[in-house]
Amino acid sequence: MAVYILKRILQVIPVFLGATLLIYFMVFAMPGDPIAALFGDKQPPEALLNQLRERYMLDQPFIVQYLNYLGGILRLDFGTTFSGQDVMEVLQRTFPVTLRLAVMAIAIAFVIAIVVGLTSALLKGTVFDHAMLVVALIFVAVPIFVLSFVAQFFLGVQLEWFRPTVGGQNDWGDLWLPAIVLSLSIYATSMRLTRSSTIETLGQDWVRTAYSKGLSRGRVIPVHVLRNSMIPMVTDIAAQFGVLMVGATVTEGIFNVPGVGNQLYTAIIKHETPTVVSFVTVFVVIYVLINLLVDLLYGLLDPRIRYVK
Repeated sequence: MAVYILKRILQVIPVFLGATLLIYFMVFAMPGDPIAALFGDKQPPEALLNQLRERYMLDQPFIVQYLNYLGGILRLDFGTTFSGQDVMEVLQRTFPVTLRLAVMAIAIAFVIAIVVGLTSALLKGTVFDHAMLVVALIFVAVPIFVLSFVAQFFLGVQLEWFRPTVGGQNDWGDLWLPAIVLSLSIYATSMRLTRSSTIETLGQDWVRTAYSKGLSRGRVIPVHVLRNSMIPMVTDIAAQFGVLMVGATVTEGIFNVPGVGNQLYTAIIKHETPTVVSFVTVFVVIYVLINLLVDLLYGLLDPRIRYVK
């Protein structure tokens, strides 16, 4: 187990280098002058522009900028934004908000997917099963911004069940509406995976053996069937968590959530390379660690899985 974990952690190094190099190059290759864009139509003297370019090393070749960034990472220095803020401070301010939003969305989707997916599998071919499949297809087909506007208007404005916008408070209670919207956007896939995996598990010989030994349905379904059916859904949830951490930009913008998505979008518009790459670097590490935890969770869900050297 220890050797396996060490190997997976070492895999972070090439993933980290590849991701940061790619993202840094993509931001570097974007057309336009980010320093000149800061001033809009009223351009300052060229000498001031050159001084700012030199300050942020934008006058240096790509490889020099990238190596300087890597050196800063080793010193835990993520650079500064064009507004003079430390990138680490910006990350510390916005990351907890997006993390809370992602955790809430995953928890809601996880619970609903298990309940609905398991029930649909047990009631395969019934009206309930067909109805849930149709609802899942609707959530897959409808874009996230449409779900956001509909939920904001009806649940936030008309019914006043939730706050329509989050704003600066952004505590757990204020994030319920965007979390529900995000959970619905990922619920459909997890529910269908749970349903199909449960149906497949119900047809296994060892399930029939458990019934033949006299085990009750209340024992077989949650302990044996559901536990062995959760591996595909857990894998999907882990992948969706990484997507939520980065891909909640649209939802954060609609609900005015002061999280990573909004900050990352602003940084991309301004060509703030240190901000964009630093955010992506943190996400890459988190994504790899989450997948490591999921791999270890497989052994708990299915005792037949063993980690070898």
